[in-house]
Amino acid sequence: MAILPYNNDSFDAHLPLLIIGAGACGLVAALAAQEAGVELAVLERDALPRGSTAMSSGFIPAANTRFQHELGVTDSADAMAEDIQKKNGFEADPAIVELLASQSGQTIEWLADRHSVPFELVEGFLYPGHRHLRMHATPRRTGEELMGALLNAVEAAGIDILTQARVVDIHVDDAQRVRGVTLERPDGSRESIGCDALILACNGYGGNVELVERYLPTLKHALYYGHEGNQGDALLWGQSMGASTKDLGACQGHGSLATPHQILISWALMMQGGIQVNLNGERFSNEHGGYSEQAAKVLAQPEKIAWNLYDARIHESAQAFEDYRNAQESGAVRSFASLEELATGLSMPLTTLQATFKAMQQHAEQQTEDTFGRSFEPANLLKPPYYAIRVTGALFHTQGGLEVNRTARVLNTQGQALPNLFAAGGAARGVSGSNDSGYLSGNGLLSAVVLGAVAGKSAAELLHLKLSSAVLP
Repeated sequence: MAILPYNNDSFDAHLPLLIIGAGACGLVAALAAQEAGVELAVLERDALPRGSTAMSSGFIPAANTRFQHELGVTDSADAMAEDIQKKNGFEADPAIVELLASQSGQTIEWLADRHSVPFELVEGFLYPGHRHLRMHATPRRTGEELMGALLNAVEAAGIDILTQARVVDIHVDDAQRVRGVTLERPDGSRESIGCDALILACNGYGGNVELVERYLPTLKHALYYGHEGNQGDALLWGQSMGASTKDLGACQGHGSLATPHQILISWALMMQGGIQVNLNGERFSNEHGGYSEQAAKVLAQPEKIAWNLYDARIHESAQAFEDYRNAQESGAVRSFASLEELATGLSMPLTTLQATFKAMQQHAEQQTEDTFGRSFEPANLLKPPYYAIRVTGALFHTQGGLEVNRTARVLNTQGQALPNLFAAGGAARGVSGSNDSGYLSGNGLLSAVVLGAVAGKSAAELLHLKLSSAVLP
């Protein structure tokens, strides 16, 4: 994998626009660019496009949508931007945060109305850091279903996806203008395609052990629950071209991955009153702080394990999530009639577990916060029968990357836009600050979908400008 100097190379084919990566980011970028009249192709390394999107819950935050209005939710882009910045400690680029928040609602409605993605507003609980209900998802609440809807939209639009086409080289001229790419097929054969603009939509470096150890040392032993193809290609290509990179220590972790089943368990269980305890039956954190930073906290426990504990009320609510139903079918969900049975079944000291539950009861009665800063509502206190899921902490995807401007153009280290290179989603610097605690629920798909749409539109505008002026900008 390399950046190759362009010397009037002869390409096997030529297209105005190429997009590397057929996850949510690449597919949305393709829809936006094609709608603007640009001929393009999406290059995907796998036989079946899935990416990290298919492994997610598929929740996309958006403000001021008609889906919110229909359910009486009053929200604004300003409020959403404030929530994002508050969670990341005001470390993200405010211009990009404002862009994503302001474009989020119309992007969701465009995908729903123009491309038949069946979005609906997720009700029942607020994710940590969100002041309003603003998570939009497809009916089954899975990233796999979201990917299916986007693939259907791309197919209906007549957009070509070249699968089993791993890009290995990018051809760049002396002016840092991308001229084309070389892709490799599974049999080792290679093809080259010229282009006038390139969008990097191939996510971050979560699957690259060396890069994770370099930039995310606290999560180097975490289970990686992202796509194996996220090897940092965009980051490495960009760095080779002199691109600016920011927040490479940022990531999305998750403190609730069922183990050994490797099924994502929704954080809704915690937000509705659930708790996490270690193998000794002790709580070790404020479960309402955020599921991303919770990954490192779970990994710090004995055997890197925690138990999600909740009750029948929460169990019934969780039936709305297909991942949860899958976890139940796989045997990950266990139930116990009493605290005594739970202690025996999970091999925990009963006295410690009783003390944990008694402390929550006292905080609820006295309306005080515990030592971790969490408060407990009497109505949400856990009651028998109890449910439990064995979980571990995982790394889902990285949030740092190539610095971009409001048109998704990649910037060099002097802050200038590279001539025709765009990045979005995990390939670009996100809005989660510099570490694992700045991730606000949904930030990953927000950047993938909304910045992906921006990249597609911006690439189309650049190409139209080229055609109208008859010279490369």
